[in-house]
Amino acid sequence: MPSDPLQLSAVEIVAAVRSGDLTATACTEAFLDRIARTNGTLNAFLCVDREGALARASDVDARRRAGRPLGPLAGLPVGVKDALCTADLPTTCASKMLAGYRPPYDAEVVARLRRADAVIVGKTNMDEFAMGGSNENSAFGPVANPWDTSRAPGGSSGGSAACVAADMAPVAIGSDTGGSIRQPAGLCGITGLKPTYGRVSRRGLVAFASSLDQIGPMARSAADCALTLEAIAGHDPGDSTSLTDAVPDYSRMLDKPLTGLRIGRVPEHFAAGLDPEVARGVEEAFAVFRELGATVHDVRLPHAHHGIPTYYLIAPCEASSNLARYDGAHYGHRAEPGGGHRAEPGKGHRAADGRDADATAAFESPLVEMYCRSRAEGFGPEVKRRIMLGTYALSAGYYDAYYAKALRVRRLIRQDYLDAFESVDLIGGPVSATAAFPLGEKTGDPLAMYLVDMYTVTANLAGVGGISFPCGFTAGGLPIGFQLQAPALAESLLLNATDRFQSLTDWHRRRPPLAV
Repeated sequence: MPSDPLQLSAVEIVAAVRSGDLTATACTEAFLDRIARTNGTLNAFLCVDREGALARASDVDARRRAGRPLGPLAGLPVGVKDALCTADLPTTCASKMLAGYRPPYDAEVVARLRRADAVIVGKTNMDEFAMGGSNENSAFGPVANPWDTSRAPGGSSGGSAACVAADMAPVAIGSDTGGSIRQPAGLCGITGLKPTYGRVSRRGLVAFASSLDQIGPMARSAADCALTLEAIAGHDPGDSTSLTDAVPDYSRMLDKPLTGLRIGRVPEHFAAGLDPEVARGVEEAFAVFRELGATVHDVRLPHAHHGIPTYYLIAPCEASSNLARYDGAHYGHRAEPGGGHRAEPGKGHRAADGRDADATAAFESPLVEMYCRSRAEGFGPEVKRRIMLGTYALSAGYYDAYYAKALRVRRLIRQDYLDAFESVDLIGGPVSATAAFPLGEKTGDPLAMYLVDMYTVTANLAGVGGISFPCGFTAGGLPIGFQLQAPALAESLLLNATDRFQSLTDWHRRRPPLAV
């Protein structure tokens, strides 16, 4: 076993800590030192808890020496996306609106990590309120891709993906609303799992779109994701959407042969717009699965091409509602008094647009001014864009035309998956149409940015699970991601298939130049 903890998998770290071959303190120090050396380049972490992490690692070591029980993640350093509440660390959602905010409680996933004796080393950068596909929407600066720091790591869990790829943590936690675990995992060359909706508690996850959000693990391998998922999955009475199904022993289900496994291939995913190098890598991945004993069959998802417009109506509508609480009075940043115009009531004149000035003044009170200025100062451009889109779609006269219709299309998309899974066990294909794109390339074109999730949003709309893992590299040395999607609660199948793929390939073991 390598002496350098940075070269160990999560599974190997836990085993080494349990056996005494590695102390949790030495392991944690190695990753903290790595963060100190590289975070200035990548900006993957917004907050690093060196003192707290070393204290928890020391406690794990003391209990091991005393022969006391240890949790299943004992001594494992973990990065946590800054959308999950942490009582001892700031939770900002990478937004000025929550700058410096410290929640009064831990998210359920964070609490489960602590009970499993994981060592939380810090909070990872993200797109503001999880709204973005490149991690350029963070109020605290973009994240750089470790494979090429001029390129985006993907989003919104870009900090979590970059920190794992660059050996700043063996495991990180992300959240996925429309691809925000799978897409950055694909662009950064790691493995990322979006579980079935409800498989992992969302309590303490700052909400973006409540019917779509799901939390999941990001690591180098399926085996590391399986270990982490076992610790964070399961019913939570405090989350009304949490599923009550028992959590399988995912790690023990990784060595099953794939003989007879049926994988669906969606021809539409290989239409114009898919980069030829990505298409080649994906087709070669299908060939690996055939070598493992699986069969590949064309399947149809007839309504998948409606995924992006459907998602970008439902998600902003839910975001508009969820983010309404951030008004400067109840939650979030409060604007300083002054600086805004207030009309004087009772003058009896008409405004330039013909409205009564007294009526206008009612909407220009100091309280309303504070609300407006607080939100204008606290939210970034992309968050404002989505709030306005959602508010418009929910407004009187437009609800049925937009939001209600989007919900009906969502049901059709879900039915497509149910129909497809009658004939295949998994659906495979690309994670994104291209490898990592240059920072700044898509920021001026919101539609182009939205399209980076064209292959991932439908899994969220249908509520099914999905996993992303590397299947090759471009000629320029950038990772190519492959995605598998499965019926509800079939995470064990996703993890087993990915693990078998990774048993024949070494794409997931390759390190970017920054990590060498």
